[in-house]
Amino acid sequence: MSTETRLYTGRFAPSPTGPLHSGSLVAALASWLDARAHDGRWLVRIEDVDTPRCIAGATETILQQLATCGLLADAAPWWQSQRGAAYQKALGQLQARALAYPCGCSRKDIAAALLARGLTPERHGELVYPGTCRQGLQGREPGAWRVRTDGLGGSDLHIAWQDRRLGPQTQNLSQAVGDFVLRRADGLWAYQLAVVVDDAEQGVTDVVRGADLADNTPRQIHLQRLLGLPTPRTLHTPLVLAADGQKLSKQNGAIALDLSLPVRALQQAAQVLGLPPDLPSATVAEWLAAAVPAWRASCPARCPAVA
Repeated sequence: MSTETRLYTGRFAPSPTGPLHSGSLVAALASWLDARAHDGRWLVRIEDVDTPRCIAGATETILQQLATCGLLADAAPWWQSQRGAAYQKALGQLQARALAYPCGCSRKDIAAALLARGLTPERHGELVYPGTCRQGLQGREPGAWRVRTDGLGGSDLHIAWQDRRLGPQTQNLSQAVGDFVLRRADGLWAYQLAVVVDDAEQGVTDVVRGADLADNTPRQIHLQRLLGLPTPRTLHTPLVLAADGQKLSKQNGAIALDLSLPVRALQQAAQVLGLPPDLPSATVAEWLAAAVPAWRASCPARCPAVA
């Protein structure tokens, strides 16, 4: 069933590595407004597959922050840490068709293979996997599981998609990413597989998230096609930048949201999204009620099913 014939379902999927900050509120607000503007459902999913990075109590803090801002989900949250059986089933489907394979390479091995090809890995950057273990482990101990990203006859795989805000997008997945990890060597599930499986099972039709996640889209489309799952529409929102011009994040010291005045926090997030600054603001409920039609009037490329 295509996204054009299903009930609009959006989601906000934070990682519990700390409380929400102003950048994450922008993404949460945009996804909530888009769902409400399309008379759809809005879900919250806790993306806690990377358990070593999760902080005790962060999930409860995040849910309370959302509630303070009036952003209430239409169903109970899902926790990815409880979804291992579903991810294993998807991996098994790919294994059965020889689309996923075990890999015994370390980061050092991958960097050395790239250098041998005359390619200089970016320092601290993501390493493009050169396919070393695609034809076998060659004596290495199996660790991670990877998915193939080659096209027909071993050609490069090009993924094209349309983003509601960014417009037409394309990526040579083979050259930009290479065969990427589905299950890590430490046994933890990779984000890309988890999000694809969960979006499909929750019936997500629209993914509204920060622009820093846009380059995840081709990997997710690739997995959706291999697994026979629908591809949601995407809308990648503007980012909140730190003083150094980098994306504001927990990693670069973003402070927790100040929700002593929740309407003010919502207004600041709305400014990033280009909404009018003069919406009625006596209460959170009044501001949100005014923000929905404002978003409906200005949001990029309304969905075909509800245009």
